[in-house]
Amino acid sequence: MINISASILLDAIAVLFILNIGKLSTVFGYPLYEIDPMRLFLVLAIVFTPRWNGWFIALLLPAASYFFGGHPNIYKAGLMAAELLINVWMFWYLFDKIKFSLLAMLLSILFSKLVYYLLKYLCMKTGLIMGDLMATPMDTQIITTLAFSAFVYLVFLIKGKP
Repeated sequence: MINISASILLDAIAVLFILNIGKLSTVFGYPLYEIDPMRLFLVLAIVFTPRWNGWFIALLLPAASYFFGGHPNIYKAGLMAAELLINVWMFWYLFDKIKFSLLAMLLSILFSKLVYYLLKYLCMKTGLIMGDLMATPMDTQIITTLAFSAFVYLVFLIKGKP
């Protein structure tokens, strides 16, 4: 019961945050999308809720953003969902194989980003998506990737997992 309650609470907070990210960015004076909030909530789901919730949130956040926030377009929302789903799958696959959460998260984020940018590039070439290939600066992406990976490692270490 606690796991389901924690999952519902985290999911609700994540959706509210994603739907209000523009307003929150104005309040904080910083474009919060640069901190990769969907992945942030995905990481929180992975470490604090049952495995199924990571899969759920990977689909929920891009869908909620598209259907209730009206942004991004359907193709970009699909790319975002694919990226997050790959991240979840790759993390659990690697973690089950190598039992080292830091490396599993680091590699799963890097691989999911690689696939995302490849697919985004193809969508841009076909005219399905407009804009810049990389909207978030590379240094910010490196920092968030390392921070998320270290966070997972520390939480798993505290929980008694490698």
